[in-house]
Amino acid sequence: MGIAALITWLITALGGFYMLFTWISKGGARTPSASHFPPALIFGHFALAAIGLVLWIVYVIVDNDTLAWIAFVLLLPVAALGFTMLARWLPTYRTRTAATTDAPAERHFPVAVVGGHGLFAVTTLVLVLLTALEVGGS
Repeated sequence: MGIAALITWLITALGGFYMLFTWISKGGARTPSASHFPPALIFGHFALAAIGLVLWIVYVIVDNDTLAWIAFVLLLPVAALGFTMLARWLPTYRTRTAATTDAPAERHFPVAVVGGHGLFAVTTLVLVLLTALEVGGS
């Protein structure tokens, strides 16, 4: 189950990298007023998720239960920050058809990427928890 969690985490990271690249390329980081996402929210979510992923890779290699629990605990604020971004993104998505010249950077996120990122993130969180609990073997 640890390998399954690693695969879903990597897929989640790919979607996250795509959205981070889109957000940066559309001016989200250069012009904070061009986004509903403060840079600290975006980069905090990214940093904690990346640290957790590195810990999970080490866990898969060495099979240390403490690392599994640390990775899971790190995923909790990552998920909270992700839900915060989703809550800030939804109004932007709903007003997508409105003709505005000052569209926020996150308006360019494809719905499929946002949805897939969230779905794989939830799956990863559950798999990491089940692995840490040693449900189904590791």
